[in-house]
Amino acid sequence: MHQSAVDLPVAFPTRALAPLPGHGELEFTRVNGRTAVTRAMASSPLRLLTPRGHGMSARVFTSTFGGGLVAGDTIALTVRAGAGTACILGTQASTKVYRSPAGIPSSQRILLIAEEGATCVVAPDPVTCFAGAVYEQRQSIQLHAGASLLMIDWLTSGRRARGERWAFDRYQTCTDIAVGGRVIFRDALRLDAADGAVGAEHRMGRCDCMGLAILIGPRMERPAANLLEWVQSRPVTPGENLIFSASPLPGGAVLRAAGPTTEAVGRWFRERLSFASELLGDDPWARKW
Repeated sequence: MHQSAVDLPVAFPTRALAPLPGHGELEFTRVNGRTAVTRAMASSPLRLLTPRGHGMSARVFTSTFGGGLVAGDTIALTVRAGAGTACILGTQASTKVYRSPAGIPSSQRILLIAEEGATCVVAPDPVTCFAGAVYEQRQSIQLHAGASLLMIDWLTSGRRARGERWAFDRYQTCTDIAVGGRVIFRDALRLDAADGAVGAEHRMGRCDCMGLAILIGPRMERPAANLLEWVQSRPVTPGENLIFSASPLPGGAVLRAAGPTTEAVGRWFRERLSFASELLGDDPWARKW
């Protein structure tokens, strides 16, 4: 679900609490016409990887020691994109969430602040919850009116090959996006086994991967309009493996897709969002999906 503009709730500090486990800070700054990572701090189990990019943008991949989140892990990352920067924030691999026998959740919180003229692409691999996992996610995006954002948020059914299809205990996420201090988009999802089998026909059914892509800001207006037109021109085919939709947002659009495999959904997003490579001078999905 998404809702119209409301006052921005104060849900996150403007600086991450660096000494705490799993906390991190990132800062992107425009230096000599290029974007540079001028601050990258993380405490275990969070890791920040900063490979050299190929264009004028900078990229950072997040990771965790141990390859996933165990019960009680809390990741909290604050990202600041300075004026005129272009940055890519991704993950080294899918976010794996291990089982929690005592029902203690693993959680991730992200605060992204983008200043005038910044272009931010947030393109992680999907979240994959193992059987018995409990996962909570909160994402707060604060954009200057002149900043642009492309953000993907998606999840898989789990380790399907091991018989763990939609077998986690609970998955919940909430994303707020504010432009100029006003929330223009809020999306919340809760999948809880206590409400019945998540993989039941009337819930996730035959889908094993689902996600959304959000486009907002001056540099996203034309691509968003093109995508809305493209989706509206596509006929609805009964029984089609991959289903998708699009709806307008102030200054952008939101796309949603669900399909039988992670590869199919990932390929669909990459094809629809291929314009990002030209905007950034670098491919956000290089060597991925």
